[in-house]
Amino acid sequence: MNNMTDKLLEIKGLKQHFFTSKGTIKAVDGLTFDIFRGETLGLVGESGCGKSTTGRTIIRLYDATSGEVLFNGENVHGRKSRSELKKFNRKMQMIFQDPYASLNPRMTVADIIAEGIDIHGLAKTRKERMAKVHELLETVGLNKEHANRYPHEFSGGQRQRIGIARALAVEPDFIIADEPISALDVSIQAQVVNLMKKLQRERGLTYLFIAHDLSMVKYISDRIGVMYRGKIVELAPSDELYRNPVHPYTKALLSAIPLPDPDSEKTRQRKIYDPSIHDYNGEEPELREVSPGHYVSCSQAEFATYTT
Repeated sequence: MNNMTDKLLEIKGLKQHFFTSKGTIKAVDGLTFDIFRGETLGLVGESGCGKSTTGRTIIRLYDATSGEVLFNGENVHGRKSRSELKKFNRKMQMIFQDPYASLNPRMTVADIIAEGIDIHGLAKTRKERMAKVHELLETVGLNKEHANRYPHEFSGGQRQRIGIARALAVEPDFIIADEPISALDVSIQAQVVNLMKKLQRERGLTYLFIAHDLSMVKYISDRIGVMYRGKIVELAPSDELYRNPVHPYTKALLSAIPLPDPDSEKTRQRKIYDPSIHDYNGEEPELREVSPGHYVSCSQAEFATYTT
């Protein structure tokens, strides 16, 4: 279980702006939050809100425009030597949305999984390398016979399992899962999420789980951050967020989750979020704690109404 006092990751004022001929796109615009060792933090929001860019900036696929990402107290975006970067890359891994696009079609499954093992010198002999590959395949629910096949010979769910095995190969502490189930059939989604939960228990992993499907995020996450236009508007323990959403945008997102009951589904009212309802009057909204562990982006006046 996660230790809510042991911060593995600290994100402070993180910004990721892209400068184009048409102006500046503020994909991530001042995020501050922590991820605790052993927990899963879910990050949700509609397409284009900046959640995938957040994950990619944390792992340094993008250089941050400003702000800090501290991993085990060390600044990820500080100047690093090649060997320091290599060490960091081993501790933090990523699982991508499209399991086909992220696997090299010309490489066998064994070579895909062993790429990290080779880079970090984690196997002394070819025999040891292959033994590690076979063990990883079995860990993610595949057979060692799959090692010599190519990605196109597998289903979407199996390919995502190969992606998970590749991430696990270097024994990371932290995995960013960027919409890892959105390209999969619904029946397969639960299998992949259950596998991730099992691996977390067995290996003490910490996850940032990025998704737009709120129902699946609730199932895997300890806490959930809701993103809107590059900012976090609400952050709370998973059950609390579903039971007691405070920010109007979170309420709108939750109202869009389909219900399994056709009669309720017919009469259900979906909420539409209108940002103009906020009267910030020149005041910049900030994340304030409305109840223990439950933060909402609001003005001072809104905070007063949320806490009464």
